[in-house]
Amino acid sequence: MTPERLGLLWGVTVFAGAGARVLAALSGLPGVVLLLLSGLLIGRSGLGLVEPLDLGQGLETIVGLLVSLVLFDGGLNLRLPGDTIKVTVLRISLIRLLVSLAAVLIAAHFLAGLGWSVAAVYSAIVLATGPTVVTPLVQQIRLASPLGDVLEAEGLVLEPIGAVLALLLLELVVGDLHGWREVVLGLLSRLGGGVLIGGVSGWFLSEGLRRVRTDPSVGLRLQLTLGVLFLLYGLCEWVLPESGLPASVAAGFVVGRRPATEANELDKLIRELAQLAITMLFPLLAADVSWGELSPLGWGGITCVLVLMLVIRPIAVSIATIGLPLDFRQRLFLGWLAPRGIVTAAVASLFSIRLEQAGVLGAGRLQGLVFLTILMTVGLQGLTAKPLAKGLGLLATDDLNQETQLETSNQTITVLADSSK
Repeated sequence: MTPERLGLLWGVTVFAGAGARVLAALSGLPGVVLLLLSGLLIGRSGLGLVEPLDLGQGLETIVGLLVSLVLFDGGLNLRLPGDTIKVTVLRISLIRLLVSLAAVLIAAHFLAGLGWSVAAVYSAIVLATGPTVVTPLVQQIRLASPLGDVLEAEGLVLEPIGAVLALLLLELVVGDLHGWREVVLGLLSRLGGGVLIGGVSGWFLSEGLRRVRTDPSVGLRLQLTLGVLFLLYGLCEWVLPESGLPASVAAGFVVGRRPATEANELDKLIRELAQLAITMLFPLLAADVSWGELSPLGWGGITCVLVLMLVIRPIAVSIATIGLPLDFRQRLFLGWLAPRGIVTAAVASLFSIRLEQAGVLGAGRLQGLVFLTILMTVGLQGLTAKPLAKGLGLLATDDLNQETQLETSNQTITVLADSSK
């Protein structure tokens, strides 16, 4: 690809993402849905202006670095106040790790027609709800506590686990690993190693931030943070592939718990950069969706995703929340909202290439089913999340008061207009 064409690719991608953000702000529609649609418009299924695979091997690096920034921001803001939220997140994560993996494996094989090995990779890829989608939705909806904290924490916990597990299952399929014992050991070593390296790096980063906090500008602290974060991700991926994601979450969590780092001030800039990363990544990866990969799935693929959304997720959440102080409305909402995001799309794209190179049948169907899952979960759940939360009375009190005042004002204006006639 020529430098001019590469510049045009990024220019179109960022402009499409920014346009989607502006439209979301003006219309009130979920930003993640419009970002997804913007990617479809400029990509292979639309105008054909952006082809992510033109980036070659650099695509994986770019996506990894930007996702690490998003996950670091999530770890920086990860709050688990009270034992109820901690227990809820832990139980949902464990139950979904056990129940959802097996149930989605069966659904993908019998409904979507994937082979057992490829279906296992699919079940791991779609295990996690993406923080890159959940966090913007939670912020836009303004859920009452504790639902927002639970949903964000669930995504941050399961996103790295799903990515690492999917990679290990892929290596098992292509023959790089031999037996489930190596898969389990690989999962523990990469998650544990990533968390350990990330925690230590976060401590050193917080010490560095504490020493330069006398600097009048935040710029130096931001540069130090990004330098440590990107170096951390690169080293982890070099030593233990896919361990960079849990390391990023752990580093952000440690920095956010060190009060001497003035994390609140730093977080504003990190949050803006994380939003920019989402604005760039979502259209870029959605541009890779091809209708030719989706159409062969037919009603079997759609049914598989619907079963994932309407049966498997609600059952897993219902089991996980037994005995917890959550009412039916909260359980219902937790069982509904589970969109998949950027990491899911990136992993699917890269894994399908490796499966094709290894001569494994069903690689194209895997990528098509993953993107169908993203399209349906982001589209349906993104558009219905706020109306459902409002109908169940789960919005924050100040937002309900503002909407009530707005409705009252509109009614008053209508009455005055009618009386003037």
